[in-house]
Amino acid sequence: MNLTGKVAFVSGASRGIGRAIASSLAQAGADVAINFNTHTEEAEHVAQLVVQAGRRALLCQGDVADLAAVEAMIANVELELGSVDIAVANAAYSDRAAFCEADLERFHRTVDVTMWGAFHVFRAAARNMIRKGQGGAIVGISSPHAFVPVADSMAYNMAKAALDQMAKTAALELAIHRIRVNLVYPGCTDTPGERNLTGGEELAKAEAKLVWGRLARPDEIARGVVFLCDPASDYITGSSLLIDGGFSLPWWTRRGPQSEKTT
Repeated sequence: MNLTGKVAFVSGASRGIGRAIASSLAQAGADVAINFNTHTEEAEHVAQLVVQAGRRALLCQGDVADLAAVEAMIANVELELGSVDIAVANAAYSDRAAFCEADLERFHRTVDVTMWGAFHVFRAAARNMIRKGQGGAIVGISSPHAFVPVADSMAYNMAKAALDQMAKTAALELAIHRIRVNLVYPGCTDTPGERNLTGGEELAKAEAKLVWGRLARPDEIARGVVFLCDPASDYITGSSLLIDGGFSLPWWTRRGPQSEKTT
């Protein structure tokens, strides 16, 4: 996969999947703008990884829930690195609680970052690409939460379901500009955010029940993003790439060790 000469913007790129995406895009040849909101030291380390890959890095601190902030970041990317060729809407926030008892401030924050944050990246990046007139690639990091109603995650479920329609609608509207829009669905992935939400012990129990028997690594998700951004994937738009180790399969029908024995 070859992204030489491309400029990429990745939201929520200081940790976890976003970090892996930024690093993998750089390894494929892209200069990378690294968006983060609070994890400054970790974002600086991601920038070092990009530079070590021989590419230019730009730190973009800002809250993607703020449209003006995202527009300012994209404008700065164009000024410092050149017009945006690739945009990855990865930033997310999730506060887990039953919706009847949920803290509404955190509930709204989940939607503001996860849904509106993605929309702001889509809009600002697409406008930059349209003005440039040379096409581009946008990827939204969705989740099986978009179609699996996970309990205690209503805000996150809602936001990811909205992201799916957002991306597919954008793919229709932007095709005339040769801008491709696709989605990636990561399954349960070993990230700092997931460990904070679930806890190490509970995560280990969940991991044992997964169809593939383990959590995903962030670099495995990032590989799919690079594939979708590669100009060689020109005929892929409005698509959804599921990288979940079988998480969305009907796992309850799986045959156990006893039933697998032959007589």
